[in-house]
Amino acid sequence: MTALERLGSHIAASECPSDAARELVELHLIDTVGALIASARTVEGLGLLQFRAAMRARGQGAWALDLATRCALARLSEIDDIHLPSMITPGAIVIPGALTLAGALPALAADDVIAAILAGTEAMTRLGRAVDGPAILYRGVWPTYLAAPFGMAAVAARLLDLDEEVSAHALALALTLAAPTVGHHNAATTARWFAVGNAARNGLNAALAAQQGFTSDRKLLEGRVLPDVLGITPAVAALTDGLGERTALTEVSFKPWCAARQTMAATQALKDVIAGGVAPAAIDEIAVSVLPPHLKMIDHGVVTGDRASHLTSVQYAMATAALAPEMAFDVQQAPPDLPPPVRALMAKIKVEADEHLLAGYPERWPARLRVAAGPTRHARDVTHVPGDPALPFDRARVREKFLRFTQPVLGAETAERILARCGSVLATGEFSQLMDEIERACSTASPSPSGEQAAGSGS
Repeated sequence: MTALERLGSHIAASECPSDAARELVELHLIDTVGALIASARTVEGLGLLQFRAAMRARGQGAWALDLATRCALARLSEIDDIHLPSMITPGAIVIPGALTLAGALPALAADDVIAAILAGTEAMTRLGRAVDGPAILYRGVWPTYLAAPFGMAAVAARLLDLDEEVSAHALALALTLAAPTVGHHNAATTARWFAVGNAARNGLNAALAAQQGFTSDRKLLEGRVLPDVLGITPAVAALTDGLGERTALTEVSFKPWCAARQTMAATQALKDVIAGGVAPAAIDEIAVSVLPPHLKMIDHGVVTGDRASHLTSVQYAMATAALAPEMAFDVQQAPPDLPPPVRALMAKIKVEADEHLLAGYPERWPARLRVAAGPTRHARDVTHVPGDPALPFDRARVREKFLRFTQPVLGAETAERILARCGSVLATGEFSQLMDEIERACSTASPSPSGEQAAGSGS
């Protein structure tokens, strides 16, 4: 059997394996719905919702458009979950897709939805490992964008009850519909998030096409397509090694605040030093050692109106954590200006690569911090941040995060109501009611204050 045939067989036979898996799926479901809702208030999120409304007005409604929009909203949040070893953010693709299909296919049982979420997570992260997501990202390939059709095809194949042969064809077709990059266009009108939503829709279409009898090359991964066309030689065994022996979702990290995950270990280290009694105003100099692959991505300042520059600047993330921690919980992340103390602290932060940190990479993304404050010196190494599998979020932490990001959009009462519905949907099976409530919440969203300002500064 080819790798795609083996994975297709696994997906077709997949089930909800345990109560622990059900609990973990529920926590990631809550987290992802929170990300989706929080994004509805951003400039980019409103653009996605307006596009969908325009397409509906032209008669282009139905599953696929909703699925694409919801996946795009969840991913643009930058508070969605992430699988470090593969550099894949699976929840934003797999969970909105599964919920959309479950809302449209009312005969589905909750266990089928759980199995589909687990299967989609498995497919995306295994493909990410196979193509070495942590390496190709820094060549300009976006691993989640590349894997999104594949993950969604796995979700849809399980929910449409495709057999193992048809599931393999769905996966193969999804790979042929995958694209590697969206470039580096970071305006408020960027099509980046539209593109990743459309990639998820391609995965749904692959499964629907396979259901109708279309076939594809199930030897695609063993052939020369990826090496010759994309310059990627896949580790094919990574797609199937230990299949069924472990659950990939147990390796997926929650994000504790809004930022690129590459910035978080250094930020957490500074938070720890400050919690130990060092006043930010007393800091004279900060030296940060980071993973060599991450250096170029995160060692830079910020550009007014450029959301991506704020999300990926380790200097910005650390300075705001020290002096304006509430800014880390603004999903828009494009303030019109920075407080002078934040800018001053950013200027004191020097970043360097340290080869010694690579020992556990990519499973672990550590950072090392050294702080000079007057005559005293402080050092802190951080390997795991809150939300990583080694420091997992429990239900209380997931609830706290959900409310912190959704209450500004929904108000306290509505946020609590949707949280309760998310927490019960895998027991009640009321997926269409949950999606209806999420839709109502998104339809009443308006730009956040920083979002309005960012839009103005980008024009």
